[in-house]
This record gives sequence, C-alpha cells and structure tokens, in this order.
Amino acid sequence: MNITKVINNNVVSSKDENGNEVLIMGKGLGFQKKVGDALDQEKIEKVFALTDEVKGPLEQVLREIPYEHVHMANRIIHQGKKALNKDLNKNIYVTLTDHLNYAIERAKKGQVFQNALLWEIRKYYPQEYACGQQAIHYVKEKTGIELSDDEAGFIALHFLNAEMDSNLKDTMNMPEMIKDILNVVKYTLMIEYDEDSLSYERFVTHLKFFIQRAVANQYYDDGDEAQIFRNFIKDCPEEYACALKIKTYMESQVEYEVSEEELFYLTLHIHRLMQTAKRV
Repeated sequence: MNITKVINNNVVSSKDENGNEVLIMGKGLGFQKKVGDALDQEKIEKVFALTDEVKGPLEQVLREIPYEHVHMANRIIHQGKKALNKDLNKNIYVTLTDHLNYAIERAKKGQVFQNALLWEIRKYYPQEYACGQQAIHYVKEKTGIELSDDEAGFIALHFLNAEMDSNLKDTMNMPEMIKDILNVVKYTLMIEYDEDSLSYERFVTHLKFFIQRAVANQYYDDGDEAQIFRNFIKDCPEEYACALKIKTYMESQVEYEVSEEELFYLTLHIHRLMQTAKRV
C-alpha cells in the first residue's frame, strides 16, 4: 500500500486492495512521508474503511486531536465492541474520540459536567455502563487523569447511540416514532413543550432507549419496586392515562408488550415534563 495523502505525522490516506480510500493510523506513520511513499506495515495500528458520511468528520478528528487521545479512544471502542459483541456504527470513531478529547481537557481544568441520565443508564444498560467505567479506568491508567462517573455514563451513551444507529437503520424510523409519541403526550394533555428544558431532553432520550428496548424485545423485572410503581401511578392518573396511550401506540408499531415498569417510567417522565410545559 502507498500513501495517497499525508494527514499528519500519525495519519495517512491510502487505497485498499479494492481501490477504496482508507485512513490509516499509527504513531509516526506519516512522519517525513510524501504521496507515493510505501507504508511502513509495522507501524499500522488501525485502518478505517470510509463512507462518504464519516470520511470528512473522521479525517478532521484524526488531524486535530492529539494522537494519544485518538489511540485511547480507538482502544476503548475496540474493547467495547468485544464486551458488547454488537455491531456499532462507524460514526462512533468520530463522536467518542471527540468527546473523550474534550472530557480529558475539561478534567485538566477541573470542570465536571453532570450527567442527568446516569441513573437510567446504570439501571437499563449495565453492559454499556461497564464499558464506560472501563474506559475511565483506562484513561486514568494511561494519563493519571481521573474522569468522573458522569463521564462513564456519557461514554456509555456513545456506545448506545452507535448500537441504535446500527440496529435500527433498516428496521425503524426512530425520529418519526419519537415525534408520534411526543404528539400523543402533547395533544392528550393539551400542553406546549419547553424544548430547552432538562425534563424535555430527558424524556426524548428516554424514548430513544424505550424504542430500542422494544425493537430488541428486552424486558426488565420490576422486582421489589412494583408496589412503589403502583403507588406513584395512583397519584398521577392523568400522566398514567397518557402512558397507556403510548403503550397502545408502541404495541401497534412493534411486536412488544409494554411492561408495568416501562409504564411507570413513562408516567414519571411525563409527570416531570408537565412541570415545565404550558397548558393550552
């Protein structure tokens, strides 16, 4: 393989055996190299097969972000794929690398961002959360920088989004389903959303997870919390009635029976949503 473009000292562009463009990463791979030079095979660490959608953003990330951060992100993604045993959208190489770089820079300045979805991520997605925890331990091991548990949750979200992009692309129209559910709530309760509110953001993110669980046919045992759910639902009859409408809609779209626990969390999110929404 020969170099077709030098991106920086550690990243070059080349062609694979089928003539498709690839980005190749390795420490010193592009150092003092020019177009046409042969690649040093021993320095190759990662070959990125590109789609038009990912090519530009990935090249920019690899050019601008320190090699050490790119290398760590690549290792985190590799370990995550092994642990999850799932296909991931290639865009994760852009999004997670970019996020990790900024997370490390923020940590150096003592800045911590709170993850409002951390509790839900831990509860519903323990595997992805474990990948996030493994990632922050790896960063500490390599750099001495300690990232917060909130960052473990953010990294888990990148894995979740990559799973959803990969699994749902040909199966469901998630944005359309989210829009439908938002309309169910809006017109049932006669409210106007405050789309800048945290409760709205959390509800939309919860719906993404909810739809993913439905498509994957995943269920969760409510265990000892069942009575708490029932008591809460009794206190929020209007929100619960709206959640039941969402259940009817979801079961008409996907072969999935919405559980009592799912109904509780829908009711809870709708209740929070109503605190910031306007009645019309």
